[in-house]
Amino acid sequence: MKLTMQQRQWVTLALITVLITICMVIYSEKAFDAAVEGLKIWWEIVFPALLPFFILAELLMGLGVVHAMGALLEPLMRPVFRVPGVGAFAMAMGLASGYPIGAKITGQLRRKKLCSRIEGERLLAFTNTADPLFMIGAVAVGMFKEPAIGYAIAGAHYVSSLCLGIIMRFYGRKQEKEETIKETAPRRNNILKQAFYALLEARKNDGRSLGQLLGDSIRDSVNTLLLIGGFIILFSVITEILTAVGIVTIMTKIIMFILAPFGIVESMILPIIGGLFEITNGADLAAKAAAPLFQRVMICSGIIAWSGFSVHAQVATMINGTDIRIIPYILARVIHAILAALSTFLFLSPATNVLAPVHLPIYFNKFPYSPGFLNRFGYLFNRFLLILGIMLAISLILAIIQRIQIITFHYKE
Repeated sequence: MKLTMQQRQWVTLALITVLITICMVIYSEKAFDAAVEGLKIWWEIVFPALLPFFILAELLMGLGVVHAMGALLEPLMRPVFRVPGVGAFAMAMGLASGYPIGAKITGQLRRKKLCSRIEGERLLAFTNTADPLFMIGAVAVGMFKEPAIGYAIAGAHYVSSLCLGIIMRFYGRKQEKEETIKETAPRRNNILKQAFYALLEARKNDGRSLGQLLGDSIRDSVNTLLLIGGFIILFSVITEILTAVGIVTIMTKIIMFILAPFGIVESMILPIIGGLFEITNGADLAAKAAAPLFQRVMICSGIIAWSGFSVHAQVATMINGTDIRIIPYILARVIHAILAALSTFLFLSPATNVLAPVHLPIYFNKFPYSPGFLNRFGYLFNRFLLILGIMLAISLILAIIQRIQIITFHYKE
């Protein structure tokens, strides 16, 4: 019997799942320890950090605030990234709060028909980023023991993300269909009036009471975080199982053969493999590797930008039910990882010269995986407001410039 390509894929997936299950039984103790560690990361870091932002994102969409922001930020987002103004909300939340909130908001925008499929894929590529607390606190202070390295990694991460956004504006030009997105409000000369009417129209279309909106927001956010927790635990176990059965050793030899001509030392291969699956494990291994500092930080920066198959699976869940494809996102992660690693080389030199004067919040002096909830929330929320404020200011300036008409006088003899 001749199997189709899809049937072969399902059979292969079934065999892999059976093998992983058998290995989990054989190495049950290691699988259990990995699951506990994944659960700890989710409960102490991910859940308290993302839940408030998930709820706020749902509330802001239901209240029409995102639609108003879209009108205000259209002059910035459309010419620079070729995405609608509402994409700025996903961008600001993603930059401030980390994986996978940018993907969640992008999926919501597509479901509400506020962006086209191609625009959603562009937006997803550069708005799903790591949060500054993870890079500065967990990676730099907790793993490398050098605060300034976190600023080098974060700076390279965000600069390369913006560069990726500009690159992605050229994506899909040939295949982009003339898809008409319904306007949230009629076009008006005054951008503030346009934002105001966009808010009213969106609130009218939603129609839910504040109590129902709040309840739906909390329920949907908790369900989403439960899915994220499941992915974190699953990939923690898979990574440990692959290490136990020797698959990682085989992958190390193959990758070393490929990267040896570039001067990468063998001790950096294990972090690369770990980072392929899970971002935290890969970054920790990179920090502890016996290799030059530049190599360790560059590889760590690339791992953070790549984000791991665990985050990719979370993103696939966030965009489930839309026509946004995951393949362009994964290819964008490869580009982001390369850009981030190269950018880190440029950012690292000045950063290492200012180690002494760097001042960090008091909770960074402790092991940074679990700073106080209020401290963490306040830090991320302040960053969100700062990023959004800068974007709004730039957008309003651009809108004013576009309205300025140059008056010329012609002298007639």
